[in-house]
Amino acid sequence: MFESFDPNAAAQTNAGIYGLPHDEDTARIVIIPVNWELTVSYGTGTFAGPEAVREASLQMDLYHYDYPNLWKQGIWMDEFPHHFKALHAGLRKDARIVIEALENGELDPSRPRYKEIYDRIRKANEDLRFWLSNRIAHWRALGKVVGVLGGDHSVPLGYHLYLSEKERYGILHVDAHSDLRNAYEGFKYSHASIFYNALQFDAIEKLVQVGIRDYCEEEANYVKNNAHRVKVFYDRELRRRMFEGATWKNLTDEMIAELPEKVYVSVDIDGLDPKLCPNTGTPVPGGLQFEELMYLLNRLKSSGKEIVGFDLCEVAPGDDEWDGNVGARVLYQLIGLAAG
Repeated sequence: MFESFDPNAAAQTNAGIYGLPHDEDTARIVIIPVNWELTVSYGTGTFAGPEAVREASLQMDLYHYDYPNLWKQGIWMDEFPHHFKALHAGLRKDARIVIEALENGELDPSRPRYKEIYDRIRKANEDLRFWLSNRIAHWRALGKVVGVLGGDHSVPLGYHLYLSEKERYGILHVDAHSDLRNAYEGFKYSHASIFYNALQFDAIEKLVQVGIRDYCEEEANYVKNNAHRVKVFYDRELRRRMFEGATWKNLTDEMIAELPEKVYVSVDIDGLDPKLCPNTGTPVPGGLQFEELMYLLNRLKSSGKEIVGFDLCEVAPGDDEWDGNVGARVLYQLIGLAAG
């Protein structure tokens, strides 16, 4: 099957991600889809992000400017367990009850009904975290390069659970939001708390955030109080420096210099200009242009640092394939970064 595959032909609709003929045995790269958005409170749709990226990927040409032969290594998308999807469907309704009560000023967390909901959602997120960690361990034991495709940005915590038991590393985080809240709307494992939770692992030496432009006072204080461990390149400061003559090359080199030798890369699609991801759950004006992100990832690649894992989150399909189209290309670049 692989021998007869024509990378220049149109992809078949029933093909694997990027139209490739690989399976779990022949692929070197495994993408784990995680359909999960329990705690989102603004725009929804990231639950369908993995499918949106896969469908849009079928329209991509495989010959890549930076990694021309990347497809030959084999890329295959795993399957998110049906029981987690079913669990999510029920708990998402519960989460909406809590969020709406909170927004209406009617939430009393001491009431048994609300406490039970919070407990169920916390346990489900913990179950997901352990499942993902174990799934990554399974594929890594087989020599696979593994990436995670969300879902909201809470999902990669399982990757950090896995890595925290293996090595010390840093994180390059591209996002509009800091995601450093202790909790959000009462949810310990909120998408707005992913990096607060991840930094509980001592294995993470440094968190370098790029493109941040929407954050609360709690998060700003957290950054100030943890300056030895968190470095933020705020979007407004990056733009100011560029307006005054700094080059993107110099700025990206500063970002990369803050990172240790082993690096995990986490990209929230809303780190980009929202014209590139208009249907993401919490779009914010500003952000990186597509080629600015590509350049940053390429500079990281050329630095020689070891990429120990990656994720792409918060892609939401909307009414067309635009977000999935952009997401599929960002994911391909991340795959090249880790495996090319």
